[in-house]
Amino acid sequence: MTGTWRMDRGAIPLLLLSFLCLLPAVQLQIKIPLETVKSWADAFGGELYSIVTKYSGSLLLQKKYKDVEPTLKIKEVDGLELVKKFSEQMESMLRRKVEAVERLVEAAEDADLNHEYNSSLEFDYYNSLLINEKDENDNYVELGDEFILEPNEHFNNLLVNTTYSDIQLPTNVYNKDPDILNGVYMSEALNPVFVDNFERDPTLTWQYFGSATGFFRLYPGIKWLPDENGVISFDCRNRGWYIQAATSPKDIVIIVDVSGSMKGLRMTIAKHTIVTILDTLGENDFVNIIAYNDYVHFIEPCFKGILVQADRDNREHFKQLVEELQAKGVGTVNKALTESFKILREVRDSLLTLTHDCNFKLFGYIVTVFLIYASAIGSEWSPAMVVAELAVHVTALFRLPLLPYSQVRVFTYLIGREVTFAPNVKWIACNNKGYYTQISTLADVQENVMEYLHVLSRPMVINHDHDIIWTEAYMDSALFASQAQSLLLMTTVAMPVFSKKNETRSHGILLGVVGSDVPLRELLKLAPRYKLGVHGYAFLNTNNGYILSHPDLRPLYKEGKKLKPKPNYNSVDLSEVEWEDRDEILRTAMINGETGYLSMDVKVPVDKGKRVLFLTNDYFFTDISGTPFSLGVVLSRGHGEYILLGNTSVEEGLHDLLQPDLSLANEWIYCITDIDPDHRKLSQLEAVIRFLTGEEPDLECDEELVQEVLFDAVVTAPMEAYWTTLALNMSTESEAGIEMAFLGTRAGLMRSALYVGSEKLSNRKFLTRKDKESIFTMDHFPLWYRRAAEHPPGSFIYSIVSEDDSGNLGLNARREKRTLCTRGHAVSFRSLYCLSSTTFNRLYIDLEYL
Repeated sequence: MTGTWRMDRGAIPLLLLSFLCLLPAVQLQIKIPLETVKSWADAFGGELYSIVTKYSGSLLLQKKYKDVEPTLKIKEVDGLELVKKFSEQMESMLRRKVEAVERLVEAAEDADLNHEYNSSLEFDYYNSLLINEKDENDNYVELGDEFILEPNEHFNNLLVNTTYSDIQLPTNVYNKDPDILNGVYMSEALNPVFVDNFERDPTLTWQYFGSATGFFRLYPGIKWLPDENGVISFDCRNRGWYIQAATSPKDIVIIVDVSGSMKGLRMTIAKHTIVTILDTLGENDFVNIIAYNDYVHFIEPCFKGILVQADRDNREHFKQLVEELQAKGVGTVNKALTESFKILREVRDSLLTLTHDCNFKLFGYIVTVFLIYASAIGSEWSPAMVVAELAVHVTALFRLPLLPYSQVRVFTYLIGREVTFAPNVKWIACNNKGYYTQISTLADVQENVMEYLHVLSRPMVINHDHDIIWTEAYMDSALFASQAQSLLLMTTVAMPVFSKKNETRSHGILLGVVGSDVPLRELLKLAPRYKLGVHGYAFLNTNNGYILSHPDLRPLYKEGKKLKPKPNYNSVDLSEVEWEDRDEILRTAMINGETGYLSMDVKVPVDKGKRVLFLTNDYFFTDISGTPFSLGVVLSRGHGEYILLGNTSVEEGLHDLLQPDLSLANEWIYCITDIDPDHRKLSQLEAVIRFLTGEEPDLECDEELVQEVLFDAVVTAPMEAYWTTLALNMSTESEAGIEMAFLGTRAGLMRSALYVGSEKLSNRKFLTRKDKESIFTMDHFPLWYRRAAEHPPGSFIYSIVSEDDSGNLGLNARREKRTLCTRGHAVSFRSLYCLSSTTFNRLYIDLEYL
């Protein structure tokens, strides 16, 4: 059973009645007068209130804060100023990532410019699959020389080599192909740049170069392991960051022939082709699919006549519909073309309106038509007819000037082995700035579909448009079990790499894409918890309205004992987590990159949805310049509006920081310890002490937060002696079951005292690093702290803990416990959690038996 009551003396009768209701009906055979029950409740409540007050030490702590009250200052938080400051810091951090990528682009293009292709080149490199592998003679295998790997905390304790990169290749790419060897040799010039970037900005994580030929250079170097089938399926050219950087945003209409000529293997290949095309799209692209035989139909009737955003949900929906397509009837492609260009004309008109009304400019906008059909066997149309139809539609579509670099491109995929009409079909694509290919087997699909990306990238390459792209959020599976779910995601910044050689410049050759991962956890470190208050938080979203990071984002689900990502984890809309924003005022403003303020009454679920807090939140938001992201900061009324400033000397504070009962929130950044390897072994408390004593002059610390900690340490110091005295004088017979007392402050400081030996604790995980709900984390204040904050000073909050997934004991899990007996009727207690809320502190006591 789980229950929560706000407790004072007047509420005790209700509590006791609640427990009596738990008794089996057979035991309640005697009618008990109401006055008798009330007297029991008064006695129980009085004793409970007295014990809790005594062992929490709440009166002493209130007195200590009262004594220093004349020296305190209350500072009002300016939320708009705060969010702008955080945004500027995040912009600066992200700009450093962009600069690192720009240096890699410059190095790669210069290396290619100075490299002469050698078809007979022989070159040994570090192959990430083969490194450190030996043959039966104990010699290193070819491409698998010794490669030193060491665990590194900055890279999630993976074994890495921070002095060198290595090369990954998909299984279907020959590792000694001349194109691969020349590309790998040329890209060796990136190694010193990788290292230099990491030295300039130690917050950088993975840096990489994905080549158009298929190899992937990764820094720091790692050992790559195949899947359970011994295959390496990872191909950098299929990744979202590569595709987005290599092409511009696209409006795509896919036209597929489902006439009788597509039966059998042809239909299977066509379906796989469409699915592969869908996999190359992202949330900045728009798409629809038209199928035709005797008549023309949109495969999703709800999307008739429009283009829809190619986010994960829509792509998956399209894939399911594609699998249901069946071949029958006779093909009439001209009607399908008419329908597709009707959509594109409407898109053109809307863009012209945008440019006229909003001074809107969209460069690199691409209109694309994919035509997928069989070898014309049995179809009642000729390629000449398609040519004429296309000429009419293309001319009509662009009769009015559109946008500077806009163009319609037609890509044709001929399914099957027949070649009768191949020249005409090829002409259709080549005369409409597209690409033609014939796909005869399923194995041909992937490589042939990917060719369209190189065609779409040519204008960018020729014009040397080094556009910076930021990807949608995605998950690092290595962090599943080590972090709060809302902090698992990351984004990638990427840029294309072009050939600058004069003899090939007009051909528009894309060499590849460079990128770097940016964990969103690092961004949120710039919006520290102590500045936001007990219920406050910061969140990030994209200009498409999708969440990058939010405390209520839960991207994982449990399947058995394993955590797995939800299918749509990176396309969760802001309106799904800030659901009180029914009019989407906040969402619309953040999508548009506006700066502003909004207030809302909200209901916040806590304790895994078992309880709800009713709050008034102030939302402050602004864009992060140079990125497609916006930042929001939430401050709750009452707790987020003000900061308490105390005045304490370093000497006095240091003395109290060194007490054994004190700890700090180790996920908070009091001092930066993850950059210098010598500092990584330090806890935050150790780092603060060394900073204050001058032992580590190179440490960078948040002086405002450290000052708050010093003040809290001094004011709460008397609690140690108070709790120790009580523990020494406890009567084990009359006061058994009181296990622990502790307190927490807004600065993340905690003090605790055990009234029993640690081996006798009923919940040994409580307040440990594994017990994320009950400690200060980067993601939230403790549950007991948040609940207590919403009650008047001096009141107590009690919770009966139920059994959960971690195995914590529940109400009736300890049968050997003594019982509270009343006229033969027994009420069993496991534990009560008691929270005392004062103006400045929060306390919590485990009462196992009263």
